[in-house]
Parts: sequence; structure tokens; C-alpha cells
Amino acid sequence: MKKLLASTALIFVGLTGAAQAEGKLSIYHWFEYIPQELLDKFSQEYDVEVTMDTFDSNEALLASLKAGKLGSYDVAVPGDYMVKIMKDEGMLDTFAPSDLSNFNNIEEKWLDVGFDPGRGSSIPYQWGSTSFAVNKDVYSGKPDSLALIFDPPAELKGKINVLDTAGETLTLASLYLGIPQCTSDREQLKELNALVQKAKADWASFGSDVAKDVLVSGDAAAGMIWSGFSAKARQEGANIEYVFPKEGMIVWMDNVVLLKDAPNRENALKFMNFLLEPENAAAVTNYAQYSAGVKGVQEFLAPEVANSPESNPPADVKAEFVQACTEDVQVLYDAVWTNLKK
Repeated sequence: MKKLLASTALIFVGLTGAAQAEGKLSIYHWFEYIPQELLDKFSQEYDVEVTMDTFDSNEALLASLKAGKLGSYDVAVPGDYMVKIMKDEGMLDTFAPSDLSNFNNIEEKWLDVGFDPGRGSSIPYQWGSTSFAVNKDVYSGKPDSLALIFDPPAELKGKINVLDTAGETLTLASLYLGIPQCTSDREQLKELNALVQKAKADWASFGSDVAKDVLVSGDAAAGMIWSGFSAKARQEGANIEYVFPKEGMIVWMDNVVLLKDAPNRENALKFMNFLLEPENAAAVTNYAQYSAGVKGVQEFLAPEVANSPESNPPADVKAEFVQACTEDVQVLYDAVWTNLKK
């Protein structure tokens, strides 16, 4: 997804007021992904004025920072593969584990990750999956395949919303075809391009920020969606099922990173440490309905969140992280995406 939402500037000021605040914190964050109450809590506890702008895709985040926003924000919340890209491009600062008193609260499986070994520039935020959901009132068949998106039956044609993000949409298409991510094989890329071009005729819309809303309203009968958005859509009345496709799905982790040239570095570290408190991490999980990478959150989770089907996939489901392609290969995927969005 290449577009950037109109900048959403949200300001959270502690009870002492901005004029008396000890400092500031500037966050670049996904839309609809953190409760205001948690930002208020941090602001009040640390007497810090918090401002937040939002983005709607990893690609939009990267483009904005490259366009001159690096140095304007203290922390950002990129996905796993984007952490590596940003790190390779010199956009991230580093810290020592001793800089965060709650560093040991990170779950072991999310500590030594390939995109940031040893967690020198990031902490885990939330993790989940990307697949699709289908309206059970419209489609009565067995929803078990990505074919419902890429080669849909008649009842779903023209009623499908697709995430407006190249990384996830093309990765799900690759899983459906059974071809590797980041392939440079020209025949496989032609096959990928042909698949999405043909499927496009059956899609109603590209939309990430509306992925939940179109399923709730009924404007879409099926749609690619993040697991937490699917859970929220069900709670808002959509009669949908989140699908764990036989071809596989995407698993991801969003992370809070310390940005290079952060104007408020110490407050950024305080905020990262604050998010590693189990109660605070659980507040994000209860709001966004994904899963935290922090120990001790279970006792703070709402039962409907802890037990949601989206957060409890079958043990045998295939799941892949989106890979960060090399620059020469990424150019090829960008061409497929650009061609698709024409």
C-alpha cells in the first residue's frame, strides 16, 4: 500500500498541562491501534506531552521517513520486515538492554529475532496474522482456501475488499500459487502478475483502513483482513468467519523502534519501557485484539480477547513472515504492484 492517510495529529497532554510538561514524545503509529487511555496514562505518569501521527502501511511509513520526516519522530511502529529495511537504511538508533528496566519481560521467542537480533533497536508491540474473512450469510461453502480471494465463486465476485498493501497482498497471492516470496524467476513473476490481474476484475475495492468497516456494513462479502480487525468486525455484528487457508497465511509482529535522531530520546526509552509492563501491553491487546510479545499479560486480558478464534489458529496452519526482498528483486515486485493498481 503506497498511499498515506491524511495526517492524523493526536495530542495527549498530562493533567499538569503542556506548558508545565517536562518534555515531549512524538510517535508515528498505525491507525486505530492504541487506546487513547494508555497514552493519557503515560503522559500523566511521566509528565510528557505526547503527539501522534498515523500511517496505514509499512510502505507509507518508509516513504514518509525518506521524504524528510526522519528526525521529526521519536518512535515508530513498523512490521517485522520493515524493521530490517529501516535498520539496513540507517534509520534506527540503538539502545542497551540495561536502558529498559522491563527488557526481561520480552517473551523469549520474540527476543532474538532475525529482523533485529538481540533487540538492539526495537521491542515487540503486538503480533497477529493476515488472512481473509468471509460473510457466512453470503457464502455457505467451506472457507478453507485463498481461492475465495484469487479465484472466487460467483456469490463473492465483485464483493471482495483487498488490503492496499503490496507486501501482504502479493505474499498471499504467492502462497496461493505455491511460489516462493522474493522470487526472481521471470516465469513465476509472470504467473503472479497474471493471477492478480485476473482476480482484480472480481475485487470491489482496495482498502486497508476500511478493511473492518466494509465487512460490518456489508459492502464487502469477503476481504483480506488482519486478525484483530476480524475479531472487532465480529463484535460489531458482522457474521463472518476468519479463514485459516490450507495454502497458508501471513504471521507478523509489529514493533516499537527507536528512530535515528529522535528529538526526545530519553522519553522514547521511557515509553518503550512503559509498553513492556504486562498491564500496559495487555491494554493494547484488549483494544487491538492481537497478541503481545510480553510475559505476564494473560491475567489482564478480557476473556473474549484471550479466547477469540482469530488469536487461536489451528496448530497445523502454515504461517510465513513477509520477507524483505533484495533491492533488485523488490523492483520487480513494485512493477507488479504498480501494474495492478493502474
